[in-house]
Amino acid sequence: MEGYIRPSSDLRNHYKEISRQCRETREPVIITVNGRGDTVVIGLQEYSQMKAELELLRTLAEAEEDVKNGRMSPIQDTFNDIRTSLIERKSR
Repeated sequence: MEGYIRPSSDLRNHYKEISRQCRETREPVIITVNGRGDTVVIGLQEYSQMKAELELLRTLAEAEEDVKNGRMSPIQDTFNDIRTSLIERKSR
């Protein structure tokens, strides 16, 4: 994960600066405690985008699993069925 590393005392003493840095750079700030990574601070926009992307990935994974287990047809099969149905209607 890319980002900036700051000690935990900066979070307490320089919150406004860290907040601005997150918003302006759109990069996370890693907060350390005793020299070790402890917490990640990200801007609200990045957080919202990450949540939306994660939800999309979960939905796609579920759909792929449904196709694998026969609970859903691949989209091409659906298009082919619609095409066949339209052709049959046209020829009547």
